[in-house]
Amino acid sequence: MTPQAYYTLSDYDLAVEAVRARTSVQPKVGLILGSGLSSLAERVENADFIPYNEIPRFPQSEVAGHRNRFVAGTLEGVPILVMQGRIHYYEGHSMQAVTFPIRVMQRIGVKVLIVTNAAGGLNPSFSAGDVMLITDHINFMGMAGVHPLVGRNDEALGERFPDMSDAYDPQLCEAARQAARAHGLTLREGVYVGISGPSFETPAEVRMLQRLGADAVGMSTVGEVTVARHGGIRVLGFSGITNMLVKSEQSGQPVSHLEVLDIGQNVIAPKLESLVRSVLKTLHY
Repeated sequence: MTPQAYYTLSDYDLAVEAVRARTSVQPKVGLILGSGLSSLAERVENADFIPYNEIPRFPQSEVAGHRNRFVAGTLEGVPILVMQGRIHYYEGHSMQAVTFPIRVMQRIGVKVLIVTNAAGGLNPSFSAGDVMLITDHINFMGMAGVHPLVGRNDEALGERFPDMSDAYDPQLCEAARQAARAHGLTLREGVYVGISGPSFETPAEVRMLQRLGADAVGMSTVGEVTVARHGGIRVLGFSGITNMLVKSEQSGQPVSHLEVLDIGQNVIAPKLESLVRSVLKTLHY
C-alpha cells in the first residue's frame, strides 16, 4: 500500500519512539547508502539493526540492493544512524514518504547527513568508478512541482522558505577534499541532477541535462537534501559514477541496474568508505 502523502509531527515522533526502543545509540550523524553501496553499514560497531517494517509509518523500498533497515552504532567513534537502503519516488511513494526517514533523523537529533548515491556520468571527463563530491544540485522534480516541502509548513520542523544557497556544507566538502588527498584518491566535483526515473535517460535527455550544467544524474538525493536543510541539518554528498551516459550514448551500449550494483559494490564502495571514515574523524560528538 502506498504511504499517505503527508505526515504530521506525531507521525515522525511515533517512528522516533520506535527507533529509540530498539537502540541506546543517540546518533549525531546520518548516512544514506545508495545502490551497491550498502557494505559500509557492515562496518558499524556495536550495531543495532532496525528493520523499516518494524517502525510505524515508515515506507518500504522494493529496489534490489536495498536492505530496508536502519543500522545504529558507532563509526570512527561517532554515533551514527545508517540507512541501508533508501526510498524512491519512482516506487509510487509520495515525496513526503521518500523523505520521511530524514524527518526521523532530524527528530532523533542528527546534526550531519552524509548522503551517497549511484549516478550516471554526464561530464565527459569522468569515468565509471569515479566518486564525485556533490557541490550543488538541480532539483528537476521539485522545479516541476514534485517537492517534499509542498503543503502546510510546520515551523517546528523548519521555516517556510529554506535557503538552499549552501545546500552542501562548505566545511564538510573541504574535509572530503582533504580526505581524498590523504588517501591518494581522485575526487571529482560537480552538480548532481535528480530526476524521477525509473527509466534511464534517452540520448536527447542526456544532452539536455549536460546543457543545464549537470555533471551526474540519478533518481534520488535531492529531496532528502532539501528536507535535511529545511530541518537545519548540515549535508555532505557523494555520487558514485557507476556508468558513463555520454559514452553509452556514443557506443550504443545499454545501461542496466546490475551494472550499477556491480560497479558500486566492487569499485566505488571501498573509496567511499575511506572518504566517509576520514570525514567522520573530523567531527567531534
